[in-house]
Amino acid sequence: MIRIYNTKTLQIEEFKPIHEGHVDMYVCGPTVYNYAHIGNARPMVVFDVLKRLLEAEGYTVTYVSNFTDVDDKIINKAIEEGTTEAVIAQRYIDAYQKVRRSLNTELPDITPRVTETMDDIIAFIQELVNDGAAYVSTNGDVYFSVDADHKYGEISHQRLNELEAGARIDVNEGKRNPYDFALWKKTTKGIQWDSPWGKGRPGWHTECVVMINKNLGPLIDIHGGGMDLRFPHHENEAAQQECTHHNSLANYWIHNAMININGQKMSKSLGNTLWAQDVVDRLGTNLTRWLMSSVHYRKELNFSDETVETARKELDKVMNPMRSIDVKAALNGVTLGCAWDEAAYRSFLDQLDDDLNTPNAYTVIFEQAKKLNQMLRVREPDWNQAALTRNAIEKMLNILGIVVEKPEVSDEDRALYARWNEARANKDFAAADECRKALAEKGLLS
Repeated sequence: MIRIYNTKTLQIEEFKPIHEGHVDMYVCGPTVYNYAHIGNARPMVVFDVLKRLLEAEGYTVTYVSNFTDVDDKIINKAIEEGTTEAVIAQRYIDAYQKVRRSLNTELPDITPRVTETMDDIIAFIQELVNDGAAYVSTNGDVYFSVDADHKYGEISHQRLNELEAGARIDVNEGKRNPYDFALWKKTTKGIQWDSPWGKGRPGWHTECVVMINKNLGPLIDIHGGGMDLRFPHHENEAAQQECTHHNSLANYWIHNAMININGQKMSKSLGNTLWAQDVVDRLGTNLTRWLMSSVHYRKELNFSDETVETARKELDKVMNPMRSIDVKAALNGVTLGCAWDEAAYRSFLDQLDDDLNTPNAYTVIFEQAKKLNQMLRVREPDWNQAALTRNAIEKMLNILGIVVEKPEVSDEDRALYARWNEARANKDFAAADECRKALAEKGLLS
């Protein structure tokens, strides 16, 4: 039974999908005006692990994550470079997808773009206007009236009379309420579309809700993203859906916490931004993902030399005995079976089923790695048990997106290993040392 923390209710709840055996999940994607930083990579990993867990527990998953390919920042960059918004957007979409692949994530099933959803967005805004939940301002923009949604604030748990003044609010004299937000922006700058309200482009909060409706339907199981999206983005999405379909868009709202750099919030002003692709290129896929999941997804993750080194040691503690057991089996001509320790694997899944508790799941992995180390100390291990333990660890790592590569052992390596054993048996220590040195240089003995 999977239990997950629901931001909407502030409780850990038993997960019950709308349709038995199937999960619809939408995770807010990037506004593609720049490269992905390491903070953008955290939801990639968190929701990839969640998807893998759901699949391991027998669900099929339709995973949707969008690209916001129209925005003031995209328009400004296109003007600055003397090119089109489409060229700018595609550059960073390609880079974002490269990060996803570099992180060994299972790519979303659907990646809708705002520019490909424009007719649906305009129709949705018109529906809100017709229902009285939105209005055309004196300056020609279309705004959503937050007063139209009596449930406004249920996602972020902030009420209008309690909100801090100026909290990401675009103050405009054309608004009836300072917290009303733009659904359509009238503009003559950059890319624009015809609409009943004149040429312009949509507002951010409307784009996602329309893409969810179009690709998944009016009510989905899981809506995810970073904690910074909880307000106003997700709150405003839910408000629009409440006024059109009388539900808050998703049954479970899941948010991951932010990443800090050396104990500080990552920001341009501090100059401590780390680009995700640079991090993966430097640390590798496995280490980056291990570090990402080493802290519970609802807690802030600190990225520093110290935490990287700790993650490296932890990962080595798991990967080294796996490689050693594979090498030892191959050198001895043993073919390890494909079965796995089902009890150990079940214990691992049980930890993840408890609100994606990756730190506790790591504990299970460490226990199994310790067993492998104990087997390695025996000259002739129980190969069947070794295979069960080793394969269980690999299945656990697969849920975490960690790749296990089989070491290559040649006939020449096996012959060298046989000579080493023969020399030891004959107490020919000089020959044994020579063979051992050669095996160690090949990385086959430690």
